[in-house]
This record gives sequence, structure tokens and C-alpha cells, in this order.
Amino acid sequence: MMYYPPSIRHLIRHLATLPGIGEKTAERLALHLVRARKKDAEALAYSILNVKEKIRLCSRCFGLSDTDVCSICNNPSRDAALLCVVENVSEMIAIERSGAYYGRYHILQGALSPMDGIGPDDLRITELFARIDEGEIKEIILATNTHLEGESTARYLSELLERYPVKVTRIASGVPLGGDLKYVDQLTLKRAMETRYVLE
Repeated sequence: MMYYPPSIRHLIRHLATLPGIGEKTAERLALHLVRARKKDAEALAYSILNVKEKIRLCSRCFGLSDTDVCSICNNPSRDAALLCVVENVSEMIAIERSGAYYGRYHILQGALSPMDGIGPDDLRITELFARIDEGEIKEIILATNTHLEGESTARYLSELLERYPVKVTRIASGVPLGGDLKYVDQLTLKRAMETRYVLE
């Protein structure tokens, strides 16, 4: 990489720190930016700085927002009685893209993981119960991931939620649509058998 001028080497090093970007991809991106018009490069730089200045956590759901309360929490057409609990923003985005949910969210900012030193006090659990105490929520949907940490978090929350007058549900999991049973792992097949339903 010494054949590049220092400024390009510096750019490649910084681009390579981004998730999913290796050195070769960083090199291609850097060369693309060198060839790009100055105003396009400035627009990209401005977008990055603007995100760093403006983005904050929503004070209600802890999702990403440009304002104190995000657009989902502020949307009067969303069902305030339904609250979907997810680990991180990426899971909330995945559910939103599905178009299958019309309630609100609560983002825990992680999952319980004693091995990594993440306990209940490290998650937004206290804030979840404060929202339930407001009395508007009728159903909590536990949509944590189905890995060990996500399952443990869902189980922990469901036990704590027993003392509240809310319905607690867990998202279904099992064989993916179009999945071939011989390629599905044992844990997923076990869950699919346990959560089977009657065809209507």
C-alpha cells in the first residue's frame, strides 16, 4: 500500500475500520472517492458529520432519532396498547420492514449475557416497567433474538412481567419459509415442533 500517497493510505485505513469493509473494499472505495466530484465528496462528509451531531436515542423507546421523541413514538396512528420489546435498533428496523406490526417499540440496548458482564442493570428494563406503569400498554411482545442470550432475556422479562396486568407474548420461531427440513438445525426444528399450530 506504500505505492499510494499518504492521504489515500490514511483514507483506506479509516474506511477499513467500518464493519464488513476489508482492505480491498476500502481501497476501491477510496479510489472511487478520489475520482468523485468534489461536491459529492463534500456531501458525503457532511452527511457523516450531520449524523454524529444530530442522532440521539429517543427518550421513549431508545431508538435512533433526530429529535427527543422519534417518529414512531410520535405517530398517533400506531397502537399505543402494543409494545414490542427488541434487543437493538436493527431488530426494530427488520420488524418495520416486514410491515406486519403497527404498535410501538421498546429497545433494550442489548441482551442479558453474564459471560460478557451484561446484567439487568445494563439494559433498559427499568424504563420498560416505567412505561407499563403509565397504564396504556395492554400487550408486551417479546421479540428478542432466538440465540441463548435472547431467549434468556425473554424468559427473565416474562417472569418479571407476571406481576403486571399485561398480556405477554413471544414471537414465533421455527422453520423459515421455503426452508428445507434436512438443512434446518436441531434447535430450530425443536422450536418449530413446540410452536406448531392448527391449519385453518
